[in-house]
Amino acid sequence: MTSIQINDGGDAISPADDSVCVAAAGAWPFVSRRVYKLAGEVESIWTSRQHRKSLGPRRAASSLATWVFNPQSLNWWIGCIFAIGSSLFAAGSLLTLMPELAKASGLEANINAIFFAGSIPFTTAAWLQLFQAANAGRSSNQSRKLFGWRPHDVGWLSCALQFAGTILFNFNTFDGMIPGLNWFQSDLAVWTPNILGSLLFFASGYLAWIETCHAHWSFQPREIAWWIVAINLLGCISFLLSAFWGISLPTTPEDWPTTSVAFTLAGAICFLVGALLMLPEAEQSTSEPANAGVTTA
Repeated sequence: MTSIQINDGGDAISPADDSVCVAAAGAWPFVSRRVYKLAGEVESIWTSRQHRKSLGPRRAASSLATWVFNPQSLNWWIGCIFAIGSSLFAAGSLLTLMPELAKASGLEANINAIFFAGSIPFTTAAWLQLFQAANAGRSSNQSRKLFGWRPHDVGWLSCALQFAGTILFNFNTFDGMIPGLNWFQSDLAVWTPNILGSLLFFASGYLAWIETCHAHWSFQPREIAWWIVAINLLGCISFLLSAFWGISLPTTPEDWPTTSVAFTLAGAICFLVGALLMLPEAEQSTSEPANAGVTTA
C-alpha cells in the first residue's frame, strides 16, 4: 500500500515516483475514486469518503462492543452526537403529534425547546465532520484548520453545506420558541431559515451520496457507507418536505402543520438510523491519515 496525500485544493496526489493514476471516477464535476498502478503491477484504490473519514480497509470480523464504545474514534463521536440530536428531534415530533402524551409527560410547553436542544448536537457533529474533512490527509505535525477551504472536494463541500444548514436550524428552532408571532413574523423568523437549512441539507446529502457511489446513481447494498448516505439522503428529503408544508399563511390548511411534523419525524428517524450505522463504520478508523482511504487491489 502506498500513501495518497491531498493538497489544499482537494485533489489526490501520489507521492510515489513509480505510481501512476490509471483510472478516475466520480459524478461530474467531482472525482471521488482513483486507481493507481504501482511498481510490480499492483493497484491501489483511493476513495474520497474513506480518505475524508480516515478509514482503512474493512475488517473481516466486527465487534459489537466496539460499535457501542469506541471513544478513540472521531467517527464514533460524530455518530453518537448525531444520534442524540436526531433522537431529540424525533421526541419533539412525537410529542407534537401526540398532544395527550405531551400533556401527561408535562412537556407540553417545552416541545419547541426540545427541538432547539436537538439542533445543538446537530451543529456540533456537523462541525466535527467539517473539521475532519478540512484536515483529511494532514500529518500530526501539520497545523490544523478549523473549517478549511476545499470547494473542489466533494466530501468537504458536503460537510460545509451540512454545517451551514445546521446553523440555520439553530436560528429556526430558537425563533420557534418566541411566543405570539403572527404568520408573517413566523415565516420570516422560523420558516425562512427552515427552508434554507433544509435545502442545504438536501444538497449536502446528495453530495455525500455521489461521493460514496462515485456516480449519480448506484446500488451497493453490501456496503455500509452506501446505506448511511442513502438513509441520510431520505432524511434530507423528509426535512425538505417538512419545511415546504411548514410555511404559515393567512389561511393555512388545517392538515399542513401535522404533515410538516410527520415529515420531521420521518427525517429524524432516518438521521438516527444513519448515525447509528456510522458506529460500525467507525471500526475502520485508522490513526494513520496518510494511508487512510487507500486499499490494495
